Amino acid sequence: MVLHISWVLGLAAVVVARVARYGFTPADQGFILAGSWRLLHGEIPHADIVSARPLGSAVLHTIDFLSPAPLFISSVYIAMVQIIVFTIACAALLTRTSPLQWGPMRTLLVAGAALINLHLFTLMAWHTIDGLMLSAVGWWLIDAGLRSGSGWQRRIGLFLLGFAVMTKQSFALVVPIGLLLLFLHPAARRQRKSWQQIVADVLCLGGFPIVYVAVVAAAGGLDDALRQFTGASPTYGESLVSFWGNDFHLLPELTQAEWRTAILWVFATATAIAILWLLRERIGSAGIWLRILLAGTGATLTIVALVQTELEYPPFWAIEILWIFVAVVGLDAVVNKHFPWRPVLLVVLAFSVSLSWGYDYPALLAGTLVLATLELLLSAVPEVKVAPRVVTALLGVIGLAAAGYGLVQAHDKGIAADLPHDQLAVNLGSVAPEMNGIRTSPGVAAYVQQIKDCVQRYPAEKVAVLPDNAFVYPVMKLRNPFPLDWPLPLELVDDSAQRMLATADQLNREGNYLVLFQTVEVADMRKGKPVPDSVGTDTPVVGSADLSVVQVRFRLTGQRVDCGGFIGVWAR
Repeated sequence: MVLHISWVLGLAAVVVARVARYGFTPADQGFILAGSWRLLHGEIPHADIVSARPLGSAVLHTIDFLSPAPLFISSVYIAMVQIIVFTIACAALLTRTSPLQWGPMRTLLVAGAALINLHLFTLMAWHTIDGLMLSAVGWWLIDAGLRSGSGWQRRIGLFLLGFAVMTKQSFALVVPIGLLLLFLHPAARRQRKSWQQIVADVLCLGGFPIVYVAVVAAAGGLDDALRQFTGASPTYGESLVSFWGNDFHLLPELTQAEWRTAILWVFATATAIAILWLLRERIGSAGIWLRILLAGTGATLTIVALVQTELEYPPFWAIEILWIFVAVVGLDAVVNKHFPWRPVLLVVLAFSVSLSWGYDYPALLAGTLVLATLELLLSAVPEVKVAPRVVTALLGVIGLAAAGYGLVQAHDKGIAADLPHDQLAVNLGSVAPEMNGIRTSPGVAAYVQQIKDCVQRYPAEKVAVLPDNAFVYPVMKLRNPFPLDWPLPLELVDDSAQRMLATADQLNREGNYLVLFQTVEVADMRKGKPVPDSVGTDTPVVGSADLSVVQVRFRLTGQRVDCGGFIGVWAR
């Protein structure tokens, strides 16, 4: 047990030290932590905080503030541990094995899969990572608990599933699936439960949602919560389906055609293996060699597809990886003569991850899907003898080394949130102690420094930096008077625009505020464009197309000020 915990914590530390602490974006990073900061100061979800999603992730990441290390490096580290944990959980669920029983090869390959799952994603506290971890670990514990007869494992798993739904609506499917597992799992059908046990199980499943709803309702925010949830723009995982249509214009036509061809080849290979499996007694040894050849072909196609991606950003390639996995899911049904519910659960997770406004790809599961594809192909050739442990361990080392090399190369060439690795020369700890260890470009560092200087130059009890920059509130210990920390158009659900303006009116009455508006696009900083030393107070602000930000700016009646690339309104 100690050894397994050690490699998880050690791998996360290595990834953070070499890869994940390099690069910073004032847009996404800090969004979840800002919500946690509000909760720690007694604000109530949906009553005081407008959110298109339940704030389960903000609740979960209050633990980030307990670490003695700087907040942001702690948050990055915890997020990497979460990725490794859900990678382990997915592998354990698919293979029906305990990680404590794994040999060196499986352990090393799962570690490599976790690195692929990270890809070029900006590592931070994030609701999708939370939902993935809680869902995967929840299903795994339910499965393990039912197979072993362990009530505590089963009930912890059910609680985690209920928690997962409250991180993001994208994971709504995990609860009904959890209930189906509770009653239809092969082991559950052999067990008799009293009605008291069933009630206890259901209460564990609803434990977190019940407490969350009760707190919100007691504060009078239940109606607000329902309107905020139902008023958000829906997503359906359109990219997963449109990939097969002619209207999928995000990829070059040649690349898309090549990907489709690879998927169809894997599908044909899996179908041929399934037919040979059904006819294995008639065909004899020739069928065995054919299955080995076809399984090797499918595995080669899968690995080549992964290598060709070079973990590029945006990760459109993850759609191909998912469809390759879907192509072999039926093998489990043929080989084991049952509904392939374990692989289907991974497909559900990949679909859930793809339900996103801005990151609608299953890339956070790409490594898991590749490993699962190889697992299903291998299951169709049980005649293959297990090689000596020293050989399998060597394969695991090669797999982990290749994944690590690919990850480092991808990040060094171009981090999605910032400039390439060799241009990230500034430790943000020089600006804010809570960001010590995070390295970024001189432009982004100057941008953060300008915010700090402005806050010090124009002291106020209530401070907001719009429209991005949610990170400033927990990092600089500021209290945002507005009900949103990141008022993007999609986040402005229900009456949030009116509440923003009402807050501006209240600030005018009470005074003692500073509201800054950025004039520099985050996208421009990612391209290395310089941050201006000063701008005029009439400079257009970022998000000028969003009327709520513009209206707030001109609604405020305080003194017009400017600080570097920011303009603002200040009242003593």
